[in-house]
Amino acid sequence: MPEVYKAERTISAVFKEQKQIDQVIRGLLDRGVPKDHISVMGRNFQSETRIAGFISKKDVILGGLRTGAVFGSLFGSFLSLLTGVGLLVIPFVGSIVAAGPIGAVLLGAASGAIAGSAGAGLVSVLTTLGMPEDKAAIYQTRLQAGEFFLMAEVPSDCAGEFELLLEAAGGEEMHTIEKTLARSGSGQCNSPEDLSPEVRAHLSDEAQSTFIERYNTVFNERSDEFTAEQAAWETVHQQYDEDENGFWSKAKVKV
Repeated sequence: MPEVYKAERTISAVFKEQKQIDQVIRGLLDRGVPKDHISVMGRNFQSETRIAGFISKKDVILGGLRTGAVFGSLFGSFLSLLTGVGLLVIPFVGSIVAAGPIGAVLLGAASGAIAGSAGAGLVSVLTTLGMPEDKAAIYQTRLQAGEFFLMAEVPSDCAGEFELLLEAAGGEEMHTIEKTLARSGSGQCNSPEDLSPEVRAHLSDEAQSTFIERYNTVFNERSDEFTAEQAAWETVHQQYDEDENGFWSKAKVKV
């Protein structure tokens, strides 16, 4: 039986150039860090394919993430190696490309921005994870300035090795959190209590039931929580109208 990867700490750093991110991702994967334990964010990823037009609110589901297949192919093979690649709108930062579990964390936290309210910036999310506010503010400022942010969830007994890897690749403002990112769940969603507070805050009871039903259907087909959450939000958008406060409650009239 293969050894189970035990992630216990999250190390993070910022990088000035996209090629440094490429180097670090490949280094982490080569050293056995699973792709779903690596998170990357950046505003200025260069694509070999020209993207025409603009991304509008109608193009973005409530959490802000589009399908990973599209962005994985546009923004290079190294990003497509990670899970959940997509476009996310974060208050105080703007539109970024996000990959890995940090996208799922921000999926709920940034929903207020998509709905038009103040929402939660990256600083508030990172401090909730246990990062000092001053360090989180540096990450947000540098991400906004066009640099790249990376987080890797690693075992405690070899955290130093991975810290050296990030540093050797040009990582700056290194920081270690003594825990990993929270996951949205471990399988099916059995009740509204299994939904994150951010999701529940934007859905009526009826919309929550719709969300859960669609989530479970897709999860049973794909065994992918991220894809299931995206599909659930899309179904809510199809069946309910959003009020001025970003609350989905009124069922759409079927023509």
